[in-house]
Amino acid sequence: MVTEVFTRKYCDPHAVREEKVEATEVIQFAWEGAVREVDSCEECFKEHETRYEPLVDYSRPVKKRRVTKKAAAASTDKPEGSDSDADGDDD
Repeated sequence: MVTEVFTRKYCDPHAVREEKVEATEVIQFAWEGAVREVDSCEECFKEHETRYEPLVDYSRPVKKRRVTKKAAAASTDKPEGSDSDADGDDD
């Protein structure tokens, strides 16, 4: 016999007020140098987004976009070529 167990996550801000509201989102916040997560409903999540800035992890290096050799050469050739052509026409 197979038995399935369903567990519900409840919104933590509502749980403080002893209300049971099903959680669908996760709120991330920094506390004492660590990133923590709290289960929340959509209403609390939207309120949190409007009130606080999103967390950004500056400890990781930012990835630079790869530029192919063709794209790099084309981007440097176009401005120089168009400037020299325009200068030549003015003479």
